[in-house]
Amino acid sequence: MAIGVAHAQPTPKVVRIGVLAGGGSGFRAGYEPFRRRLRELGYVEGSDLALHVRNAEGRPERYATLAAELAELKVDVIVVQGNAALVALRKATQTIPIVMAMIGDPVGAGFVSSLAKPGGNITGLSNMAEGISEKWVELLKQAAPETARLGVFWDPKNAAHATMWMAIQDACRTLGVGAAVWDARKPETINQAFFAMAADNVGAVIVLPDPAFGANLRQIAGLAAKHRMPAVYGFREFPLAGGLMSYGPSIADNWQRAADYADKLIKGAKPADLPVGQPLTFELVVNRKAATALGLTLPRSFLLRADEVIE
Repeated sequence: MAIGVAHAQPTPKVVRIGVLAGGGSGFRAGYEPFRRRLRELGYVEGSDLALHVRNAEGRPERYATLAAELAELKVDVIVVQGNAALVALRKATQTIPIVMAMIGDPVGAGFVSSLAKPGGNITGLSNMAEGISEKWVELLKQAAPETARLGVFWDPKNAAHATMWMAIQDACRTLGVGAAVWDARKPETINQAFFAMAADNVGAVIVLPDPAFGANLRQIAGLAAKHRMPAVYGFREFPLAGGLMSYGPSIADNWQRAADYADKLIKGAKPADLPVGQPLTFELVVNRKAATALGLTLPRSFLLRADEVIE
């Protein structure tokens, strides 16, 4: 009598993707589209996919610890949001493939050798595009023509912010507007910055893209309204929270494309060989209620250019 031999079904290999996030609006708006795109690519969380998320929640001092945790887990790929987070991640690992989801000026920051040939273990997407900084200045002048001096919220250690600041200064000189920068990435310094800007006769504000600012978007938008300072932001989550307007790339689009990069790396592509992508979709979002509260009458032509007008 033959004895049957039971053959166990092979256990599917579990792909492990790490996510190092700065938090704030950029993470909230991007993470679900990222997960949805992974499902479209055939991955099933809890079956053949495990996501290991480390969220600094707007506190840059946590990046080093969280990056080290992901490196120790030896995940297959790490997706990262924010320049400061990527600085910490580079120190934690030079071997695990890294996908940039929302990174400004990766060449200028030294993260990759070039957009076409990144080299090393980092590839993905930049959230910067030529001319975007000048566009912020132009939009503020169109919305608030009397503005004579701009305040710019930035991170002085962020190479992308340095590039943006140079472009903003050039645009301000062309339009005859003064400008000054303010480092206000923590809740306790944001309030101080607005009072200091008011004392410095700042009439309008540009908030550069940064997870720390995104984590405090309601505070920033609220104080801009309180001090009657028109402000432009990089992402639509700010006008949704009561800010005046935003102009920038689609967060959801960048994160969805980051999932495509992760998929290619998991299937054997080398990060050094995958060109860095740039934003494909840009959005102008205007909050007309915020404009009215600031005493601004936005031209009809301005509103017609908007991709979305919040009433």
